[in-house]
Amino acid sequence: MKVLLIKDVYKLGRAGDIKRVADGYGRNFLLPKGLAVLATAEALKKVEAIRSEAAVQRQALNSEMSGVAEILAGKVFAFASKAGETGKLYGSITTQMIADAIQAKLDIKVDRHQIEVSPIRMLGEHKAHIRLTVDLVPEITVIVHREGEVLAVEKTPQAATVVEPIAEVVPPEEPATEAAQAEEPAAEAAQAEEPAAEASEATNE
Repeated sequence: MKVLLIKDVYKLGRAGDIKRVADGYGRNFLLPKGLAVLATAEALKKVEAIRSEAAVQRQALNSEMSGVAEILAGKVFAFASKAGETGKLYGSITTQMIADAIQAKLDIKVDRHQIEVSPIRMLGEHKAHIRLTVDLVPEITVIVHREGEVLAVEKTPQAATVVEPIAEVVPPEEPATEAAQAEEPAAEAAQAEEPAAEASEATNE
């Protein structure tokens, strides 16, 4: 379907743009959210008015959020986590955890849906983008290191801005090792032999 955007939509377009989108995306998201209308002949007459009004609103919003973008840009957040030998985490670092870290350390409230990052399930360095406005999308760095290891701050970008620790990823309860499982029957057998040994000593006496 062809729609006319009446608000800026990140990664799709700006207010006043005419876009062809999938029917489901248009009917289930853009139209009910008030982000777009069907690109009818009547609607297209309002394109210039929509663009002018949106430009004023966009400029005001960018001015309001520019200071926040400057604070966030380049910040590095470090998380300590338990992980396997391959570096895979016992769990993951979520966008909500990142949002909480930003709130706790910088006193900036960011909705988790504004954070764009690939799933973080491995140790290492990851890039995340904070979508403040359609124009302001500062980049931050998320570093996940093994719990108990000291983070090499001097090797990280923007080292002076590293914020750590934020939170720990709590792994699922690990099953007993095979060695530990094998020891349990042996211990039970040893306990069972003790009464037998005592009975034998009594008979010999």
